[in-house]
Amino acid sequence: MRKTILDDGFHSYLVEGASFVGAAGIPALMNLKNTQIPKGLIPFEKAKQTSNKRQYVHFYMHDKFFADVLTSTTKYVDLLKEFDGVISPDCTMLIGQSPCLQQTNTYFNRAVGYYLQKQGIPVIPNIRWSDESSFEYCFLGVPKNSIVSISTHGCIRSNKQKEIFKQGLNEMIKVLNPTDVLVHGYMPDVVFKDLEDKTNFHRYPSLFEQTHPKEECA
Repeated sequence: MRKTILDDGFHSYLVEGASFVGAAGIPALMNLKNTQIPKGLIPFEKAKQTSNKRQYVHFYMHDKFFADVLTSTTKYVDLLKEFDGVISPDCTMLIGQSPCLQQTNTYFNRAVGYYLQKQGIPVIPNIRWSDESSFEYCFLGVPKNSIVSISTHGCIRSNKQKEIFKQGLNEMIKVLNPTDVLVHGYMPDVVFKDLEDKTNFHRYPSLFEQTHPKEECA
């Protein structure tokens, strides 16, 4: 009789050996201290075409462009090993989105990051929140006093969005006390100015900025 393999959709091999934290059961990344401030960032969708491997690969793009990395992670290990490191996946979290979905996306952010760490790839945690309601789980599983990464691209278009983003950024710094924060995208003073003495920020232009130098759209 053929053995049936039950796939629960969460790809348990990703988190084999991991610790889980919080009521949501988020996998904890290992505190390996093997990351560095990247010389540059490159979007995952461009990784196969570049000859410059002295960069960290990021996933600051529409989820559909890296969905396969979440479901077939093993296929991409060899490619990602060619680079200096990886920023964990930026799975969408939206205001008004079901908390269950937001927790799931936080789970996959950490689960894929943890798995890549186990393959010997330096991983910088990407931190993503929606609004205050996500604070109870969106910072879980991230080592304190380490390098983290965020993206402002598409998140700070209106004054209200800037206000919410700053609230989350302030809370992230309070909870995680990061030594350094990589910022993918614009850094408007209204969001970042008051926080410059709390950590070290390192800005990296988004692909949109690089391809539309005369336009300014956060």
